Amino acid sequence: MWRHRSWLLIIVIAGAGIAQGGSHYSDNPVCELGSRRELFVDDYLIERLDGAKRILHAPRPAETVLIFDRPYEGVFSAYITVIKDGSLYRLYYRGLNATQDGTAHHSIETQVTCYAESRDGIHFTKPDIELYEVQGSWKNNVILAKHVACANFCPFLDTRPGVEPEKRFKAIGGKHHTGLLGFVSKDGIHWRETAQNPLITEGAFDSQNLAFWSESERCYVAYFRTSKKVRGKGYRWICRSKSLDFVHWSEPVEMDMGQVPAEHYYTNQTHPYFRAPHIYISIFARFMPGRRVVTPVQAKQLGVVGDYWEDCSDAAFMTSRGGNRYDRTFMESFIRPGPGLGNWVSRTNYPACGVVPTGSREMSCYVQRHYTQPDHHLQRMILRTDGFVSVNAPYEGGELLTKPLIFHGRRLEINYATSAAGGIRVEIQDASKEVLPGYSLAQSRELIGDTINGAASWDSGPDVSPLTGRPVRLRFVLKDADLYSIRFHD
Repeated sequence: MWRHRSWLLIIVIAGAGIAQGGSHYSDNPVCELGSRRELFVDDYLIERLDGAKRILHAPRPAETVLIFDRPYEGVFSAYITVIKDGSLYRLYYRGLNATQDGTAHHSIETQVTCYAESRDGIHFTKPDIELYEVQGSWKNNVILAKHVACANFCPFLDTRPGVEPEKRFKAIGGKHHTGLLGFVSKDGIHWRETAQNPLITEGAFDSQNLAFWSESERCYVAYFRTSKKVRGKGYRWICRSKSLDFVHWSEPVEMDMGQVPAEHYYTNQTHPYFRAPHIYISIFARFMPGRRVVTPVQAKQLGVVGDYWEDCSDAAFMTSRGGNRYDRTFMESFIRPGPGLGNWVSRTNYPACGVVPTGSREMSCYVQRHYTQPDHHLQRMILRTDGFVSVNAPYEGGELLTKPLIFHGRRLEINYATSAAGGIRVEIQDASKEVLPGYSLAQSRELIGDTINGAASWDSGPDVSPLTGRPVRLRFVLKDADLYSIRFHD
């Protein structure tokens, strides 16, 4: 019966115009922007770059925000999720310490799901929730215990319009033999399972698996661990499924990474970007099995538990706009291990799921450091708002020409930075590349400075409402400058 309902769900999803393999923006020759914000993380808007290029910006290391120092947490704590819920930052993670013989004993008796919270995304506390007795005490921050889902419990804040208050939070977790199980919560602390049957059964699931409500695809989507053979070699991979009700899910579809070298995708951490939720950001853990940096002697000096020094890993960056495709324009590391041997051991540098705003000009992501070591901790990493990728031009200058686009709004907001000698000018053309009167490059007022919400302007002012609803192109001429995002709005 459950399988029959799953097939019915696939038919309903396809009929709703959100077929499993398709992208919401895939084949339209004109980009329908409306008033949404667009980033340059992919080439969705770009028709041509001359003398300019897209560059990936690495986040800046900041402070330690959490130490896994409680007896039920420890060196194998992992699979972290950060959620901004109004003015509160909620942080979830697996607690798992080493056994006396220096191994990770994964069982429902040893693994717990822990909770921390913050008012600024920087200073986190571990409240005594007193829901479960753990190691002889009720004074702990454990929100789930003695459950198979504690291995990789991953919650999200459900943004679906009309979601029931008692189901405002949802989560998935589980193993291969159980399938992915569903959970709901009113407050993000007290959880209950959604149904007797697992949500998704086809997958390895031996990692952090996740789900969220997609505003652009109008359904729930889940991304989870599978495996794939590439030229006879096995790799950790990602599949995804969709659901209209968070109960019945479509058959998994394998994600397409494009024409890039195969790599191990350990955690995928795919989630909607908070300022442009139609763009899914994935800061994933890239695992390099057998690539050794640390020697046995150094591992002993570091206090590494077991043999977790025989591999290394970092965090890389990719995006998606729905469907079964990721954009892997940037193969370079997004978060490098950095100095010190402590971050060159196996399975460290794994990013948390969640990029959240932590200031008017900054956002933060989080990464585990010193995995399997006594000082295992979570570090905050800082980025400029929208600052994953920019279109960059050197001092000699460069240009960006967009594809035809249709917008709605009165002004063009631009997130940009220039040098003192640099600047940006904006020209608006029609779809056939003819300059529109009043919006020529010569009439454009040069943008100089560094701002998240600057406004394009011409001799007549910033008003672009006469062009709303018709296909136009934007031509950006840059000199020693970075362009991060644009948005038309009132």
